[in-house]
Amino acid sequence: MQVQQILNSKEAFDVITVVPGSSVSAAAKLLSSKRIGAVIVSPDGKACAGILSERDIVRELGRKGAACMDDTVDSLMTKDPVTCTRGDDSDDVFRKMTDGRFRHLPVVEDNVMIGLISIGDVVKARLSELAMEKDALEGMIMGR
Repeated sequence: MQVQQILNSKEAFDVITVVPGSSVSAAAKLLSSKRIGAVIVSPDGKACAGILSERDIVRELGRKGAACMDDTVDSLMTKDPVTCTRGDDSDDVFRKMTDGRFRHLPVVEDNVMIGLISIGDVVKARLSELAMEKDALEGMIMGR
């Protein structure tokens, strides 16, 4: 399955972004209100300057305490995150995410962000593929 098929299966195609210079506190409120695990840091909503995840915030809270909430997202974000394209294979994307130990991957083409997929999206797609394969094999065995 390709990344484009995963994007097509998502309920929301929008990528939630914050501008560089936003406070970590504002980003955390956005993550909470949208019930998402990461936000893209983008100056224009199209370019992906970085990604800030819940894990990044929690790690910094453990290191610095609540004072980090006044920092800017630029100081905590992962700069130049690993990305994929809509034509990438979901197995390759899953491998990238597992090896890199991250749960969100921006989908970028021609330096423009067109989506964001999570490891949950990839797992859901893989489970769907496996269910279809199972049904096809059962059909073949049963002569349907």
